[in-house]
Amino acid sequence: MNKIPLLVRIILAIILGISIGLVVPEGGIQLFAIFTGLFDSFLSFVIPLIIIGFIAPGIASIGSGAGKMLGITAGLAYISTVIAGVAAYLVARNLYPTLLNTGDGGGMTNPEDSLVEASFSVEINPIMDVMAALVFSFLLGVGMTAIKGNTLYHTMTEFRSIIQKVIEKVIIPLLPFHIFGIFANMAFSGQVATILSVFAKVFVMIIILHLFYLIGVYGIAGALHRANPFYLLRKMAPAYFTALGTQSSAATIPITLKHTKGIGVKERVADFAVPLLANVHLAGSTITITSCAMAVMYMQGQALNFIDIFPFVLMLGVTMIAAPGVPGGAVMAAVGLLESMLGFSSVMVSLMIALYLAQDSFGTATNVTGDGAITTIANRMTKDNSNLESMEKKQTG
Repeated sequence: MNKIPLLVRIILAIILGISIGLVVPEGGIQLFAIFTGLFDSFLSFVIPLIIIGFIAPGIASIGSGAGKMLGITAGLAYISTVIAGVAAYLVARNLYPTLLNTGDGGGMTNPEDSLVEASFSVEINPIMDVMAALVFSFLLGVGMTAIKGNTLYHTMTEFRSIIQKVIEKVIIPLLPFHIFGIFANMAFSGQVATILSVFAKVFVMIIILHLFYLIGVYGIAGALHRANPFYLLRKMAPAYFTALGTQSSAATIPITLKHTKGIGVKERVADFAVPLLANVHLAGSTITITSCAMAVMYMQGQALNFIDIFPFVLMLGVTMIAAPGVPGGAVMAAVGLLESMLGFSSVMVSLMIALYLAQDSFGTATNVTGDGAITTIANRMTKDNSNLESMEKKQTG
């Protein structure tokens, strides 16, 4: 089962859930609801641990570096991520009322209202709430950069490894069953056709946004180096398609590194920036999460204002730092923010995860390909000029 790609498992879970939900009686749907309720409770317990495990060692590892290159590269990555999220919000805000046929968000029936409820539930209380976990993570991360000892840092990296194992061995394998239960319930309640229609439209919109983002960021990189941005994009295409298959920025680092150097970035700059960006630059994932969150809110008959989404995007750019190199790592890191800042319920989180994972590989591919552009911009800003102009002349000569 683990050899089947996660995307395939998610698609199969949705198809089977819909098929079974249309024929199974309410008693069977209640059994599925019990499982989804237990999974929701476990996920709520794990979310603060995921935040601590990701953010604290992530901040410490970034802070352990030094110098101008670190500040410029991390700063560019964060700015790129925030701009990508804001752009996704603006596009969704203007297109969704027409694209999803919801008017101002009120024309679509809330799918959660008609779901079959579980006959019993087990509540697993988190050890702390999401905001407490965020503050604690920042204190730990910054504190570890300020002290000379490495004991706590090694402890936190081992803790992160434990959390990664929980995601890889427990959460990810159970996610298809959880999504199966949600879609079976929605099929039984008669809401699934509307949701699938939303999924298809949002999926296409997100892919287009990814492409426009890459054209924009490579346009900036090309302008700074007087190079054709489409030539740079073509040179980075192998990294994009590798990430589509691996669904992991970390696993794609060797390919990204090779082709970033191939477009003329100095070796020492690429060797530093590309591995760093694989952990801190998640513009593609931010576009996806913001767009998906907006879509789920519209399905609930709600609409977000900029004043609501901007703090969420700002926090998202930090919370996803050092998200694990496993499929769905970014959305797992974001679940706490969705619940605490946007008021997502367990059903909304489930829809969000399903919608996000359906195109996770495209978001990762956009992250990875964007890393090449951010590296070339950092290369120019540190005055460690590359020979991109000569590369451009060579390919036109």
